[in-house]
Amino acid sequence: RRFRLWAAALQEYSCEHGSAKYLALCGLGGVVSCGLTHTAVVPLDLVKCRMQADPSRYRGLIVGYSLQGLCKFGLYEVFKLRYADMLGPERAYLWRTSLYLAASASAEFFADIALSPMEAAKVRIQTQPGYANTLRVALPKMYVEEGVWAFYKGVGPLWMRQIPYTMMKFACFERTLEALYAYVVPKPRSECSMPEQLGVTFVAGYIAGIFCAIVSHPADSVVSVLNKQRGSGAMEVLKNLGFVGVWKGLFPRIIMIGTLTALQWFIYDSVKVYFRLPRPPPPEMPASLKEGFLSR
Repeated sequence: RRFRLWAAALQEYSCEHGSAKYLALCGLGGVVSCGLTHTAVVPLDLVKCRMQADPSRYRGLIVGYSLQGLCKFGLYEVFKLRYADMLGPERAYLWRTSLYLAASASAEFFADIALSPMEAAKVRIQTQPGYANTLRVALPKMYVEEGVWAFYKGVGPLWMRQIPYTMMKFACFERTLEALYAYVVPKPRSECSMPEQLGVTFVAGYIAGIFCAIVSHPADSVVSVLNKQRGSGAMEVLKNLGFVGVWKGLFPRIIMIGTLTALQWFIYDSVKVYFRLPRPPPPEMPASLKEGFLSR
């Protein structure tokens, strides 16, 4: 009975879908989900990074990705709404996969600009023992040695890694979630309890994470080595690594990214529940399209 009362209370949303408050709280959800999950899986990230750059060394630190999460999730909601408005309801439904891909790519473009300095410092700390123990020490040291370029020389490979990763992460999650409710879950989402809905979110996130890891791994290998070696370029690193080298560390990364993505979506959805944000169900065909199909 208490659960039913709690669930009924959740139907009174705290804001409108797409409002400034909604988007701001979605950004906060991204901060929480990315910050907590990267902290949780950093030991696996450390092993993966060591295998790519120097398999004999295994020390590192915990790095937060809260700023990236703010841009990634917050801007994804912004771009998804704006692009859907531009397309109109019918084309937004028919082209929804392209819509997810475009919105996530746009969001990640800006998120990587925010992430690049932290990523460069993280990899430098992880792959060069003794260089620095904290970001507070590493960032000024890198600036003195190489200038601003030290923080953004890896942004190109970072885009190569993160944009396909994020496109897969969001589009695969959205379509997997839709498929789970259509073909696996034995009842509509509206009839599922909140724990059941969050459980489906977790499963969809893990499936998306597996594909994310495979798609983005070669570029991730290049970024790891590029930030370790001064004066080297992305193409030079790629040539030196070769086909086998770019796939080194894939298995721990699959475990890491699968867990990471599942937890991120679970936490992100939980934040929406906590703040009583609108959580639209999987998209349905607009009535105008249904009428068009029936009239044929």
